[in-house]
Amino acid sequence: MANSKLFNPLVTSSSLIFLIILSLFISQSSAADVPLSTSVPPETICKSTPHPSVCVSVLPHKNANVYDFGRFSVQHSFIQSQKLLDLIDKYLQGGSSLTQLEIQALEDCKSLALLNIDFLSSTLETVNKTSDVLPSSDADDVQTLLSAILTNQQTCSDGLQSLSSFQNDLSVSVSNGTNLYSVSLALFTKGWVPKDHKNNGTQNQSKRHLTFRKGRLSLKMSSKSRAIYDSVINKRRLLQAGDEVVMVKDIVVVSQDGSGNFTTINDAINAAPINSVASDGYFLVYVTAGVYEEYVSIISKKKYLLVIGDGINQTIITGSHSVGGGSTTFNSATLAVVAQGFIAVNITVRNTAGPSMGQAVAVRNGADLSVFYSCSFEGYQDTLYTHSLRQFYRECDIYGTVDFIFGNAAVVFQNCNIYPRQPNQGQFIPITAQGRTDPNQNTGTSIQNCTITAAADLASSNFSVQTYLGRPWKEYSRTVYMQTFMDSLIDPAGWHVWSGDFALSTLYYAEYGNRGPGSDTSNRVAWTGYHVISAKDAANFTVSNFVVGDSWLPQTGVPYTGGLI
Repeated sequence: MANSKLFNPLVTSSSLIFLIILSLFISQSSAADVPLSTSVPPETICKSTPHPSVCVSVLPHKNANVYDFGRFSVQHSFIQSQKLLDLIDKYLQGGSSLTQLEIQALEDCKSLALLNIDFLSSTLETVNKTSDVLPSSDADDVQTLLSAILTNQQTCSDGLQSLSSFQNDLSVSVSNGTNLYSVSLALFTKGWVPKDHKNNGTQNQSKRHLTFRKGRLSLKMSSKSRAIYDSVINKRRLLQAGDEVVMVKDIVVVSQDGSGNFTTINDAINAAPINSVASDGYFLVYVTAGVYEEYVSIISKKKYLLVIGDGINQTIITGSHSVGGGSTTFNSATLAVVAQGFIAVNITVRNTAGPSMGQAVAVRNGADLSVFYSCSFEGYQDTLYTHSLRQFYRECDIYGTVDFIFGNAAVVFQNCNIYPRQPNQGQFIPITAQGRTDPNQNTGTSIQNCTITAAADLASSNFSVQTYLGRPWKEYSRTVYMQTFMDSLIDPAGWHVWSGDFALSTLYYAEYGNRGPGSDTSNRVAWTGYHVISAKDAANFTVSNFVVGDSWLPQTGVPYTGGLI
């Protein structure tokens, strides 16, 4: 309502300035409070994205609401991913002049582009159904997929950067796709994700400890499968959930002496059904003790596999691919998994390339809702590649030198042992290198109630090695250590730069309630992005909140704590 006092010539200049500022504030507040279903110009909606100019250039030049703009952006992203796939195929088909490394990098990009097409197709199904805020769990599913699309695109880009022959149309296509996917993620987050979405510190923080019985897992299966299982189990120890029953659809046995169904793990994986669903139960691959020298790849269609070995250092999968040996980082993995619902128990996975061979991955995990329980990962640089989507690791051993836990999944490590080992002389050890590239990605590395101590070779070394909790691989790198024991090998500064001041104000590194001689935060880095956090903030990075574990972990039979310890 108009107020005549606003036009009084006796109003002082200071009062006028105050009223102007108040008016601007009210105007801005009103714009921010506009209902999501209200039509606005694209310039208005694009201000909420990391790339406003890209957003404006892509969206239709007419008024619409965030849902219509979001659907358009996701559809455009889908078309862009198909164009990129066609371009990659064009390069591969003319591959007579390509080097082996170039072919590998293109094949990496192709597999990632195919995943992106699948993820965008699923996203379109969801956003086309509703113009309203989604339930928290549904929103998390789609935000996870869109976060992974960006990660896949970045992985492709990283693999191509060192190849001078692909610096033109292919690199431009990858870059354009990255910006477009970022806009789609931002619009989805604005329109479909509830404002009180999981990471608010108020959701379920209860502790969940499943009671194990004699180290055995309670498996529900047919009488035929039970007979096979009982015949190979003998006195071997497997996990058993107390009140939970893990459904098993079928079982095969891998044994190098020929007494099982297969002598190699890959043959057993190939026999698994295609596109199983969780309600059908797991396809169980039991791998007896032995050293399996093979590169195991579990493609996206091999969903809900349960792979159980005879124990750490008993069932061993080993390889030695490395960047120094002519592989891409992505393709150097001894075990690579992208199939949803994957579980591994009682297995060691190694990459034996050594500290002088550069990046050499033992496990690359891009499998949503995946679990590693009581497993060991052994390598040097880049041992465990937590590439993307939602992951959980419990009571695992992780060995390495440089960036040996890295990637851009939403991942929680709980009750694990982290063992920095002897690097090359002159190298320092950053334990983590988290790769979040976008502020709207729901990704990060959470390390809870773990133990960080030197591996035997480092502990007995004659020279000191500076060891850090992590360094920022990408601009929005996010890593949290909480309730973890840190031995004296951790440098008082705690964290190390990647290069100069890169990401120091945009990263999110945090510590809460840690213990041990290396946990003292009084001399930690003074970066803008580093925090010593409260219990309320730490709760955002627990299993229940960060990976929505209560909705999918119970069916795995693996023990976990949902909240803080």
